[in-house]
Order: sequence, then structure tokens, then C-alpha cells
Amino acid sequence: MTAPLSNDLRERVVAAVLAGEPSRRVASRFGVAVSSVVKWSQRYRSTGCVAPGKIGGHRKPLLQPHRDFIIERIGQTPHLTLHGLRKELAARGVKVSHNAVWLFLRREGLRFKKNPVRP
Repeated sequence: MTAPLSNDLRERVVAAVLAGEPSRRVASRFGVAVSSVVKWSQRYRSTGCVAPGKIGGHRKPLLQPHRDFIIERIGQTPHLTLHGLRKELAARGVKVSHNAVWLFLRREGLRFKKNPVRP
């Protein structure tokens, strides 16, 4: 994924559009896509700012409300697998993937090993 273009460029593009220049001409003059000119102008009109939004999506923490349950299950059943934990969460009405459970455990620093003797 590429980095967003600078705010300086965005401000100059929006200023040109606000001055009455057509979007296509502004796009060719500054070397950006017409769609970028339109989106930046729309963003400026709606928010008053041309700064880019957050890159990477906006994910809700699906498993955060179930953290206590997950910690309790790992403590009670040390041989529990990720797939087993996912099935238990599904039984509680939380439908997530195996990867989502793994990412949650890694992000929270929660680990469980089947053989605690080995490092």
C-alpha cells in the first residue's frame, strides 16, 4: 500500500478547485487523478480539512468483551487449542476465525503451551 500524498499538495489542489478551476484541469496540472481531486474537495467541504484518514481500516475489537472468558478457559484447560477456543466462542454466539483468535491472543500477550516444561 502506498503512502498518502502530502497535505501541502492536497491543500494546493483544493485551493485551485475552490478558485473555480475545473477538476480535470487541476488534476492534470498537479499530476494527480481526477478522483483524488474530487475526493479531496469533498473531504474539505465536509470536514474543513484535507488530511488523509486512517490507513488500514477500522476494525472493532470483537474479542475484547470476551477477554475474561478466554483467560478463564485457558486457565481451566491448558491443552485447549485455538480451534477449540474458537468453537467455544461460537457456542457463546461469537463467530470469529481461527486467525482472529490467534491475533487476539498475541496482541494481549496471552500464551498457552501444551507442554509447560518445554520453553
